[in-house]
Amino acid sequence: MAMQCRRRAVWRWLLQQQSRSSSSSVVDVQQQQQEQVLVKGNGYSRFALLNRPSALNAINTSMAARLHQLYKNWEDNHDIGFVMLKGSSPRAFAAGGDIVALYRFIKHGNLEACKQFFRTIYSFIYLIATYLKPHVALLNGITMGGGAGISIPGTFRVATDKTVFATPEVLIGFHPDAVASFYLSRLPGHLGEYLALTGEKLNGVEMVACGLATHYSLLAKLPLIEEQLGKLVTDDPSVIEATLEQYGDLVHPDSSSVLQRLEIVDKCFCHDTVEEIVDAVEVVASETKDAWCISTLNRLKEASPLSLKVSLRSIREGRFQTLDQCLLREYRMTLQAISKQISGDFCEGVRARVVDKDMAPKWDPPTLEKVSQDMVDQYFLPLTEFEPDLELPTKSREAFL
Repeated sequence: MAMQCRRRAVWRWLLQQQSRSSSSSVVDVQQQQQEQVLVKGNGYSRFALLNRPSALNAINTSMAARLHQLYKNWEDNHDIGFVMLKGSSPRAFAAGGDIVALYRFIKHGNLEACKQFFRTIYSFIYLIATYLKPHVALLNGITMGGGAGISIPGTFRVATDKTVFATPEVLIGFHPDAVASFYLSRLPGHLGEYLALTGEKLNGVEMVACGLATHYSLLAKLPLIEEQLGKLVTDDPSVIEATLEQYGDLVHPDSSSVLQRLEIVDKCFCHDTVEEIVDAVEVVASETKDAWCISTLNRLKEASPLSLKVSLRSIREGRFQTLDQCLLREYRMTLQAISKQISGDFCEGVRARVVDKDMAPKWDPPTLEKVSQDMVDQYFLPLTEFEPDLELPTKSREAFL
């Protein structure tokens, strides 16, 4: 009897320890979420602050989930007129999704964690695109990939003289996602194809000039903009826009800008295949010896051949699709990319450029010629009956874009 009592006591102690450990784990996760997305209340507005400065505010699952919950609560709160979003680091708004975490998930066979990340951030992007209140994103510093995805679908995007925009996914064996196939495909001419296939950067002036940003202001004026926005008691977009324009600066892309070369971009990137695009750039580069053309050609040759073909088709399809259709298709493409059933280029690209940093990815297939049409087609197939599609509340929330 005494032995049984001791055993029961031991079991009770073990259960208590497990319970405490579980509770502690939940508390740690909640605390991490709160620390990585800070909140400021300014009377009639709310400010979300991305706060992973050591990772250039790269977005992880918990950050996307917290943003989604905060934004839903703010939208339902009648005392809040509009919402703002910025990065805590002077270097970055958000450098994209946390691709190192995704790389490790895949390496450990935890594809479900990867899927959860993409479901969470894509759902938040759709919330931004359908938000019922004005949204202001202050895009200072690096704004790439998923960072662009959580801001461009919103009402206002303020770029600065320190803003650096890019969708560099083809350079890591992926495809421009986070609704990039929607907004890139709607840029002037074939600028979207150029940005998608080269991963090249735009500055703040260029973002405004091509429509990716709505306003431009020098970094030194951002504190004034935040202060004035914080004083507003309104939900009227025109009032917010007037405040942004009050501190805006005129933009004129300089002579080195791609926007001064749109005729060449259209001539080269209008073709139906990546091979034709590369050939066209090679011809112009050899004829002109222009440094910009040579740089563009080198960027195309650095990228994953499979990613180039998949991304070109994605942009071309996105031009004729709604925002939710683009997100749904990108989710299907993403699951193909992380599954490694067609190619392991995503993991290899992240390894080479971010983890090991040897900058020498071994692409599979290694050349454009070896990328078959079947491989590309597979990225765009519907998911199987055992793999659910991305669920978006399209019946109750229609995108304004």
